Amino acid sequence: MNKQVLLFYPLLLLLLFLLFVGSLIHGAVSIPFGEVINILIGKEPERISWQNIVIQSRLPQAITATFAGASLAVSGLLLQTLFRNPLAGPSILGISDGANLGVAIVMLYFGGSLGKLSDLPVSGYPAIILAAFAGACCILGIIIYFSSKVKNNIMLLIIGIMIGYLASSVISILNFYASTDKVHAYVMWGLGNFSGISLGQLPFFVCCSLIGLFLSVLLIKPLNALLLGEMYATNLGIHIKRTRISILLCTGILTAVTTAFCGPISFIGLAVPHVARLLLGSSNHKLLLPVTLLTGSCIALLCNMLMVVPGMNTILPLNAVTPLIGAPVIIYVIVNRKNIQYFN
Repeated sequence: MNKQVLLFYPLLLLLLFLLFVGSLIHGAVSIPFGEVINILIGKEPERISWQNIVIQSRLPQAITATFAGASLAVSGLLLQTLFRNPLAGPSILGISDGANLGVAIVMLYFGGSLGKLSDLPVSGYPAIILAAFAGACCILGIIIYFSSKVKNNIMLLIIGIMIGYLASSVISILNFYASTDKVHAYVMWGLGNFSGISLGQLPFFVCCSLIGLFLSVLLIKPLNALLLGEMYATNLGIHIKRTRISILLCTGILTAVTTAFCGPISFIGLAVPHVARLLLGSSNHKLLLPVTLLTGSCIALLCNMLMVVPGMNTILPLNAVTPLIGAPVIIYVIVNRKNIQYFN
């Protein structure tokens, strides 16, 4: 590990800190930097409304963006390595589509309540979170089942895509028969956001994200072995079937939790691993995974800040901002693919 690579970690941590603080300061309501610091250290602010905005809205939103960005970026890296495909992402296996289907069933068919589906008196946003998580977990279970039956990763990838198409087909049928207001509510959820998690829900979201990220760190050695191909990985003592299930389970946890709480978020999981590779010039996961994690958090926080239109009280949808960063990266990767180290 050379000195140039070692510089990335403190620089990314500094950038992450600055973007996190920027997310607390920047917003539709202008709050002075000094007042934000006073609020964070427990001092009485000039206006009580500022305290509510920072503590109840901006702080959970910044923490959510930090962990959601890291989760999606790491998921994308794991899947790109598993399938040896630079265009693989968290949505490619249909896990995100499963979350979308769960939400569509609750919002479009059951009117936003789980009361008709079970005896649980859950409605509104908690019902949406539960439905998204349940839908994502169901698809994850199906994918893991097929992973034990299908040995070829390409075939497993195709199965995942087909499952995603099936889920999308059911969503289209539900949209066709649903009322206009329900369709509008579902479309708004599908635009993604980091602002839907309250302080009470934040510990569960953070804990689940940390579990998935910790599991990804444990997979560094088998991931590096997979770069050499499955035959070489087997000769190195890597259990391919077990490793594949572990990767799918890890990405499933990270994608399911993030999609359930934040909605489907485009491009972060697909583009960030490429940004990390371009920064490092290496595909060694011992270096690549932590850089991908930190870069994902930084880009998510940047997108969170870009959602606020300067000089206006307008908040743009998250999925209207992420392609502004993600799409140019993917185009660059496609054009310069031969010059970028991927799976060697």
